[in-house]
Amino acid sequence: MADDALIHDPNGGMPRLLEIMRRLRDPATGCPWDIEQDFDSIAPYTIEEAYEVADAIARKDWPELEGELGDLLLQTVYHTQMGSEAGHFSFASVVRNIADKMVARHPHVFGDESRDKSAADQVQDWEKIKAAERAGKAQIRTLDGVAIGLPALMRAVKLQKRAARVGFDWPDTGHVLDKIVEEAGELVEARETLGQTEIAEEFGDLLFVVANLARHLNVDPEEALRAANAKFTRRFAAVEDALAKRGKTPAQSDLAEMDALWDQVKAAEKAGA
Repeated sequence: MADDALIHDPNGGMPRLLEIMRRLRDPATGCPWDIEQDFDSIAPYTIEEAYEVADAIARKDWPELEGELGDLLLQTVYHTQMGSEAGHFSFASVVRNIADKMVARHPHVFGDESRDKSAADQVQDWEKIKAAERAGKAQIRTLDGVAIGLPALMRAVKLQKRAARVGFDWPDTGHVLDKIVEEAGELVEARETLGQTEIAEEFGDLLFVVANLARHLNVDPEEALRAANAKFTRRFAAVEDALAKRGKTPAQSDLAEMDALWDQVKAAEKAGA
């Protein structure tokens, strides 16, 4: 009864959410779907919820962000409940670990180091601390610890940053652009003479070098591609609107007409910029 009172208490806070998840996972009385889940099955939802948080921020939809942050918090609670059941860790230990990490990584705030440093200096300090942490985990290779589950473009940049720290990097963007031309040529050759496996490999090489160019230009490739996706969506919607005024749908049009409308939409956007 005490547990039920907590579950229905709107002011129950974090203990309420933890108890709700415990009850959902209860083998005898919980939800069959929740009971069946494991780390692998829940991980995709965790990634999805993180992207939905980013989407709400991009749209500056603060009420939506409130809800999405709750959904993301639920993912942490879900994983910690499963970790507790398996004896790996608990919500309390996860909170303790991240709190300890933040204190250790900010000696200029919580310790006796000077705060009189630039943001770049603090980033360097942060990387030194993280390198020491990796060494403590026996992650001795340069690329150890870069999460495999990251979005591919993001992981490419992180791998390249790690390699650059030990001097494995082109000195300027000109070399990167030359490499892009080289990889594009290899992709064309693969398309003309090789099979699909080789084509996919060469395409991956080209994307990897494009990610490297983004790093050299101080551009986040994930953000840049999201912006390009949004721009494409906006402009194609304008093309659809223009077709609708002509009593058509895209399926009733052709490439030449839609391409001409696209150019008009693009020109109008630039004129209004």
